[in-house]
Amino acid sequence: MQTMTLLNQTKIPVLGFGTYKITDPTLAKESVTEAICRGYRHVDTAAFYENEVAVGQAIRDTIAEGGLARKDLFVTSKVWKTENTYDKVMASFEKTMENLGLDYLDLYLVHWPASDAFDPDWKETNRQVWRAMIDIYRSGQVKAIGVSNFLVRHLETILEMEVLPMVDQIEINPGFLQRETVDFCQKQGIIVEAWSPLGRGRIFDDPTLLSLANKYDKTVAQIALRWEHQHDIVVLPKTVTPSRMTENMQIFDFELSYDDMETLDGMDPVGASGHSPDQA
Repeated sequence: MQTMTLLNQTKIPVLGFGTYKITDPTLAKESVTEAICRGYRHVDTAAFYENEVAVGQAIRDTIAEGGLARKDLFVTSKVWKTENTYDKVMASFEKTMENLGLDYLDLYLVHWPASDAFDPDWKETNRQVWRAMIDIYRSGQVKAIGVSNFLVRHLETILEMEVLPMVDQIEINPGFLQRETVDFCQKQGIIVEAWSPLGRGRIFDDPTLLSLANKYDKTVAQIALRWEHQHDIVVLPKTVTPSRMTENMQIFDFELSYDDMETLDGMDPVGASGHSPDQA
């Protein structure tokens, strides 16, 4: 699995397994186990997903069976936006570690920024939350810290603090590159991750994507993931279907041309969720 390097020199696999909406404990455990067996080394969960216990069990069982060591896996979780004080972040982190049953996390993220849409003191709230994240990082219980759904103006509230976010996980899918935030992060050395990298189901009927899939003898999903990968973005596709787990990994044996990248960059949004951190 290819990796990228975070600001603190930690290596992060460029392809991860997303677990959002896999809330059934048995299905979550089976899916994570299957993904690891098929070669995934990066697993993304969150307190909000309500599956940390099952995800942690799958990881621990895989390690116990001797196939992998803990250091071979990169595990991410996140603190939800309701826990937006220093003390609540610290308590939420302890609960996440209890749920996962792991000795450490590879990456811990602030899941959603405070915004003036719902918090008149949003800048100070973001700083307070980030202060807790820095203290968690300094405790040695996480290898890296970052944020999720932070746009440029949210990032600017914490960039003067002594530890920069190492990752910003945002929605990116065909027609929805969020170029301003991506460019800003990459100039700062912040790795961008894409949640919902395949968008909603409409992308699978899009003529442009279907045409490129035919041209490269790949699937629409593989074209979308490759496009994001060539923008130096870590992708986190989710699926409970084993064959699609394998399909989503098969993006490293071809390259989209400059013209085809430009075509995809200029698409109208076809699968974006419409969610915004600036909405209450």
